Amino acid sequence: MIENNEIKALLHLMDDPDEDVFQSVSEKIITFGKAIIPNLEHLWESNHNETTQLRVEQLIHRLHFRDLTEEFTLWLNDSNSSLLSGSLIIAKYHFPDINTSQVLQEIEKIRRNVWIELNAYLTPMEKITVLNSIFYNYYKQIGVDLNYDSPDQFLINKTLETKSGNAISNGIVYLILCHLLDIPVSVIQIPKQFILAYFDDEFELSHPELPIAQKIVFYIDPVSGQMFSTKDVESYFKRMNVPPAPYYFKPMNNKQVIRFLLEELSKCYDTDNNRYKMDELLSLAYLIEI
Repeated sequence: MIENNEIKALLHLMDDPDEDVFQSVSEKIITFGKAIIPNLEHLWESNHNETTQLRVEQLIHRLHFRDLTEEFTLWLNDSNSSLLSGSLIIAKYHFPDINTSQVLQEIEKIRRNVWIELNAYLTPMEKITVLNSIFYNYYKQIGVDLNYDSPDQFLINKTLETKSGNAISNGIVYLILCHLLDIPVSVIQIPKQFILAYFDDEFELSHPELPIAQKIVFYIDPVSGQMFSTKDVESYFKRMNVPPAPYYFKPMNNKQVIRFLLEELSKCYDTDNNRYKMDELLSLAYLIEI
């Protein structure tokens, strides 16, 4: 903890009933950065006034969010920003003290097990079958329905820890594994879905003029790993009564995927008490230009 008379005086004023005084004090405390968090945590433990404890919690959150915003901006400006590093930054919103090395080790463990089973002679469908076998059967990863009452299900650390995730979090882990294994799978922008598509790299090179949808070999549901054909997707568009425009089949890049994650995660906080969290997550999302 930082020990000096100024900080002691500021913390003493945290329970001042005058809101203007508190705002002035909080702005000054924020200038000390994360180094003052232990002092705030000590105040929370020793002061049993609910209003003061709530103020302390909000200040700690503001300090964490300020650092997270700075880290996210650096990621955004990095030309080599990876989906894995972006996902870890978003997880820090809910878990500031996340053990990132544990997540990296788990991803590497899955990647290694899949890589051992792959070879250059496998067809696209055989490659995905190997990945599915390791990810869903050997590691027992399961898919759950989207539930905006459960923000943990959107975060990569909890998805791996609990071995369960929704289409978005499972899909992000799946996509990270594909990137690490050089399997040409991307997220596409089909309405109301988070669907992966296997793109034919050779077809892309030999027929660059053809519509993007024709370069997709098949589709993958990240909830279960189930593969779908072009006809299945065409049937979905018919049921939705939406024309299958080329835009829907365009691969999303890493930053677009992270923006989508932030927008969906923000819906978990669409309540009066948590609206500020929704606004914070959307403020990060809107830093990414589509």
